[in-house]
Amino acid sequence: FTLTSLPSPAGPCGGSLFGSGTFSSPNHPNHYHNNAYCTWTIRAAYNQRVFLAFTYMELEYGCGCACDYINVYDGSAYSSNLVGKICNNTLTSFYSTSTYMTVVFRSDSSVIARGFKAEFMSQVSCTSDTMNIVIERSYLNSLGYSSHDLYLNDEQCRPQITSYQVIFSFPIGSCGNVRQISSDRVVYTNGLRSSNSSSGEITRHAVLKLNVTCIMDQDSLSENVFVIQNPGNSSIIGTGKFNTTMTFYTSSNFYYPVTEFPYEVELNEYIYVKVDLKSSDNSLVIFLDTCVASPSPHDFQTRAYYLVRNGCTADSTYYAYTSGTQKYARFRVKTFQFLRASESVYLQCKVLVCQASDYNSRCRRGCITRRARDLGSRHDSQTLVLGPIKLKGFRTRPDNLLHSSFLFSSIINHNHTLSFILD
Repeated sequence: FTLTSLPSPAGPCGGSLFGSGTFSSPNHPNHYHNNAYCTWTIRAAYNQRVFLAFTYMELEYGCGCACDYINVYDGSAYSSNLVGKICNNTLTSFYSTSTYMTVVFRSDSSVIARGFKAEFMSQVSCTSDTMNIVIERSYLNSLGYSSHDLYLNDEQCRPQITSYQVIFSFPIGSCGNVRQISSDRVVYTNGLRSSNSSSGEITRHAVLKLNVTCIMDQDSLSENVFVIQNPGNSSIIGTGKFNTTMTFYTSSNFYYPVTEFPYEVELNEYIYVKVDLKSSDNSLVIFLDTCVASPSPHDFQTRAYYLVRNGCTADSTYYAYTSGTQKYARFRVKTFQFLRASESVYLQCKVLVCQASDYNSRCRRGCITRRARDLGSRHDSQTLVLGPIKLKGFRTRPDNLLHSSFLFSSIINHNHTLSFILD
């Protein structure tokens, strides 16, 4: 391409954007003007995210980021996290963690070029139960496709069509989804197509094909991102985490969940815990890998006390009824307290997701050494607090035995926290 320093008149610059669409640098595909300072704020629909893809890029070349550049912020203001700075001609893409994304374009007073063009779409949700695909009708219309002609791998799965959107919402194990499991991910794929033909069995219009991919970490919940670059054959790519819940039960029968708050128990009494994988895919199982106790919710290293470690029982009162063979895990443990510690004791439990038919998976391997465990996949975590459980009749004693609480957390999509408090 050829850069020029000829003057260019100022054009439209910046603005507020919503949903799906395109925007570009001033005067694109002609040259942008000197000293441009443009800000676009992109807003997605409620509970959705923004995906941004640059489809054309020609900025001033050769002076790094000191001349013309684009900043991308994960939020609605400059104070938001800077997720990207573009000062070359590489096409790239970004997605937000909230409903907003901000794009800032600046040029200096010297060389100008043809600038950029970008496409943005609202992200859709994909949970361990359901895959949701939302396409803006205005976007389809701009490509010449009808909302009524869209279908998935299973053509019997039809969308809901509203005034502004086309919505596919279906169980993640249905509608022709193809599942693949790697060492640390469960991947679901599908194809969204449009048969736009006015001549019976043939068409001279490019067939729309969106490849839908939902990548689920084996210990996490979901987020999906639209990647739209070529309307004739594009992709919808998502990463996410599985959804689990952790609940107290009144006995080893696991018939009745605990509903009172706080949950009152005696010291050295068994408590019963169940972890459930919330997924419509019945080919998955979960495995209780590690549970470690600590007097601090932020430090599981300094005073760590393990109940189970890498699938190996570490506390004599810990017992797993079910782990690695069902879509749930069940265990019991006796309540206890830390000496010379703060009010709470926290227990963090890591749960892994595997394919039931894979007898060589981590879920089937049971107790293994730390060294062998490190050869496997790595996992992320989030935290969700549930509790407390209150110990009946306990009082602080002169030997500094302080108030205690249990925290049961699962790293599969959240760290679920169950607790008891000594009173």
